[in-house]
Amino acid sequence: MGIYPLRSVSRLILFNKPYGVLSQFTPEGRWQGLRDHLALPGMYAAGRLDADSEGLLILTDDGALQSRIADPKHKLPKIYWAQVEGTPDETVLEPLRHGVDLGDFVTQPAQVRCIAEPACLWTRNPPVRFRQAIPTNWIELIIKEGKNRQVRRMTAKVGFPTLRLIRAAIGEWTLDALQPGEWKELHV
Repeated sequence: MGIYPLRSVSRLILFNKPYGVLSQFTPEGRWQGLRDHLALPGMYAAGRLDADSEGLLILTDDGALQSRIADPKHKLPKIYWAQVEGTPDETVLEPLRHGVDLGDFVTQPAQVRCIAEPACLWTRNPPVRFRQAIPTNWIELIIKEGKNRQVRRMTAKVGFPTLRLIRAAIGEWTLDALQPGEWKELHV
């Protein structure tokens, strides 16, 4: 009977990714990399968040956990807050609840609702463009997939382009009170 080493506790980092930061450690062009904010060797992002999107990014040192978080087959819900141009109503949001054809794929049905501007919201640097004649509003979308620029493409498809996009939660993990560039470590 052999002796097998016990797996140490997995590290899990919840990071509030600021605008302008890539979901990789190496910077590219005008975008910063994660190493500009985190000095954590051996950690890997579990999923991606575009440089122009903000919010929750999870990093871990456990490949199996990384796969479980990032792989759509595990169907972890992701909550996004989108500031959109215009004033959507229930009629406009209904197609998002059934799935929309984005040309290269049809989205799975999303849970979506209009919300007030989130109370915990921080000021974005640089600020989003502002047009005095066009109001902006916030919607919350919950999806279980996460294809490239999916939320932005979904809101644009129904006529309400996203100006600002924040991921607030992935599964059971949330931003809580983390400010942009802040992180906290959990042991799982």
